[in-house]
Amino acid sequence: MAAMAADDNDKPDLVCHLDSVQGMVDALTSVRWKKHQDAVMELSEHGIVLIVEESGCLQAKVYLKRELFVLYDYSAEGRPRFGVSLGLLVDSLNTFSSPGYTPVIEIQYPGPDMQLLLKSVDSPYACTYAEIRTRIPDTISWDYNFETTGNVPPRFTLKSALLKEAIDDLEWPGSSVEIILKPDPPSVTFRSEGHGDLEIEFPYYGSTELLIGFHCGHLVSHRYKYKFLGAATKHIPSSVLKDNRGSKFTIGRGGMLKIQHLVSVGRIVRNQHFFGDPVTSGNQQPSSRIAYIEFYVKPEEEED
Repeated sequence: MAAMAADDNDKPDLVCHLDSVQGMVDALTSVRWKKHQDAVMELSEHGIVLIVEESGCLQAKVYLKRELFVLYDYSAEGRPRFGVSLGLLVDSLNTFSSPGYTPVIEIQYPGPDMQLLLKSVDSPYACTYAEIRTRIPDTISWDYNFETTGNVPPRFTLKSALLKEAIDDLEWPGSSVEIILKPDPPSVTFRSEGHGDLEIEFPYYGSTELLIGFHCGHLVSHRYKYKFLGAATKHIPSSVLKDNRGSKFTIGRGGMLKIQHLVSVGRIVRNQHFFGDPVTSGNQQPSSRIAYIEFYVKPEEEED
C-alpha cells in the first residue's frame, strides 16, 4: 500500500494525447507576434489555457479544451501554472509534423526536472521526443472586468479574410486605428490617420457578404495602437481564412476590445492505427474540433 501511495505522488499533473499537431501549431502561432516571446500555461480539469501579454496593453489567450484531445488524464490539485518559451514550444511541435502524416503525440507535465515533455506515441518502430524547460511566471496575468452585468456590449463579426486584408491595409498611414460603430445606418468603420488617411467602411444590411453579425444601440468610437491591433490579426491561420470563418469584435467597459478567432484543431485520419488506449483513441472523436483564441486590446487614452 505504501508503494502504491508513492506511485500516486509521482503521477504527473497532466498526460494528454493530441492527434492534430498542425491544428495546435496554427492556434499557438496566431498569438505569436514576435520571435522571442514568453507565455504562461495554465492546466485544469477543463483543458489548457496559454496566455501571452505585451506591455500591459495586449493580452492573448488560447483555449484548448479537453475535448480537443483523444486522451486527457488530469490529476493535479488546483491549477498548475508555468512559464514557457512560445517560440520553442511551436518549433518543437513542428518537428512532429510532416506532409501527409498526422502523428499522435503525448504531452506530459511535469517531467523529473519540471519540464514539459512531448513524444510521439503512434509508431512501434520510432519515437520523437522533446523536453522544454519551464519557469516560474514572473507576473500574474491581468484580468479585466470586461462586460457590465445586464448590458449587451457593442459587437460585430467580420469574415476573417476581410478583416486581415483591412488591418494590413491600415498599416500604411502609420498611426493608431479608430474603430467606429454606427447604429443608423448600421456600419463599422476602420479609420487611420498619419502619413496619409485611410478609411474602410463595412455596411451591415443583414447579409453575410461583409458583416456576419452586428449589434450596436448608440455611436461608439475608440482608438487603438496599430501594432496591437495588427498583432491580433496578422497571424490568423490560413486554415481559418480558407474556411472563411468569422472573427468577432466586442467592445467592453472603457473601450476594451476583445477579438475572437475560432481555429479547427483535430481531424481524425480514418483507419490510422494508434498504439494507445483503445477506449480513448480511434474513430470515436468528431471530425472537427475548435480552439478558441481571444485577444484583449486596451484603447489609447483619450486626450482632452
